[in-house]
Amino acid sequence: MGDFSPSSGPPAQLSLPLIALRDASSTDLRLARTERVHVNRNLPLGQVDWIGFDMDYTLAVYQQEAMDSLSVEVTIENLLRMGYPGYLRELRYDIRFPIRGLLIDKHLGNVLKMDRFAGIHKGYHGFTRVEREQLHQLYWKTKIRPDSDRFHWIDTLFGLSEVTSYVSIIEALEKRGERMHYERLFEDIRKAIDLAHATGEVHDRVATQLPRFIAKDEHLALTLHKLRSAGKKLFLLTNSPWDYTDKMMSYLLSDELQEYRHWPLYFDVVIVAARKPVWFNGREPFVDASAPGAVTSLERGRVYAGGNVRDFERLTGIQGSRVLYVGDHIYGDIVRSKKESTWRTAMIIQELDAELSAHERSAQAISKKLRLDEERGHQEDELRFYQRRLRAIERSSDVSDASESVRVKRGIETVRRTLREMNQEQELLERFIDDSFHPYWGSLLKESGELSSFGAQVARYADVYTRSVSCLRHYSGEQYFRSPHDFMPHEL
Repeated sequence: MGDFSPSSGPPAQLSLPLIALRDASSTDLRLARTERVHVNRNLPLGQVDWIGFDMDYTLAVYQQEAMDSLSVEVTIENLLRMGYPGYLRELRYDIRFPIRGLLIDKHLGNVLKMDRFAGIHKGYHGFTRVEREQLHQLYWKTKIRPDSDRFHWIDTLFGLSEVTSYVSIIEALEKRGERMHYERLFEDIRKAIDLAHATGEVHDRVATQLPRFIAKDEHLALTLHKLRSAGKKLFLLTNSPWDYTDKMMSYLLSDELQEYRHWPLYFDVVIVAARKPVWFNGREPFVDASAPGAVTSLERGRVYAGGNVRDFERLTGIQGSRVLYVGDHIYGDIVRSKKESTWRTAMIIQELDAELSAHERSAQAISKKLRLDEERGHQEDELRFYQRRLRAIERSSDVSDASESVRVKRGIETVRRTLREMNQEQELLERFIDDSFHPYWGSLLKESGELSSFGAQVARYADVYTRSVSCLRHYSGEQYFRSPHDFMPHEL
């Protein structure tokens, strides 16, 4: 290459690779919505030293239809042993029926969906929808306390089979004219499911057929490796017992990357049988099965059981705000960790794919509904104007105002007719939007234009949320997750 001399003029400007890439692709460079981490509260990942993970429904994503079918089957088997009628062997059920965030009224046998203010807008008895007028009669005259003994909140994906079993059995028994004690039935279903888990029946069936029950994430190993390469320390914190955890994590991670001969090496600490949510406010000591005696340190390559958040922070020497915990259980993982510690929280919502797809399908209807909301506000302003004008005319003694009174009354009736038509159109739009999300309940995260009770908890307690752990692979270890600006109504 020749030497550059002043007489030869300035060198030509070299093309920058990033400019070339930008020009070659005129499309939006942002991630697809399904691959993003969505932010409720600012989270500077660069200030996080440790990242912890739940296992079930977080690292291990279950095939929901297969799991629900299995859970209903073992529930019915145990109910038959408890003396329930044999014809329940032929029980017909719809595993699509439930979503998270439903409320079971054990007194009346109804399944309900609430908005964030505990208002009941949808309900079913068996598979029969409870009409809105009846819901108002039952649940709007007195304050509903979802945390009372009368109600049970379904906040986990494991709990969906309880709802399926409950409504299906109510439907079957009532069609035969059987007398029902709704609360006893629900408690028996809970006992039947708990028994299946306590005896290991569910775990055993899943562990022997992992490809049937687990949706293996091909990006999981690389995601964990990338986080470790960014200087993060990782830990596993699961309620599952060691034998089941070992089989599950071996299936997910063994032989995925040469750098990790055994799956526990992906983590700096592995904790099983944790007993969350008690783990976050309890005092149970850590146990190391391979080294009896008091645990004085938490070492990579060992497996610990039990423990509690305070001892974990003491033994690792970490500050709570420098921990990010990733889980799927809104109460056991997210709410309790947020209330009992200063840990940051990330929630895995595997239903998010379906929510985003439904949002796209109904985008035009949602936009039209918002326009109708705005137009209805204008119509209501006009109605108030006419009503004020009519009152002024009626107070006046001027007989010449008679024709004006007729005109104003005609205007009032026109506006009221327009509002009735708009209300009817909005009801049709709301029904179409709901059906786009879920045939029974509509959106998981929204209800009647508000956040649903489940969506409100996600917004309040999860700093960030996403559909899967592997979505983290798209971000650097220094990513600053920023929440959108939060407007109050008076600012809009």
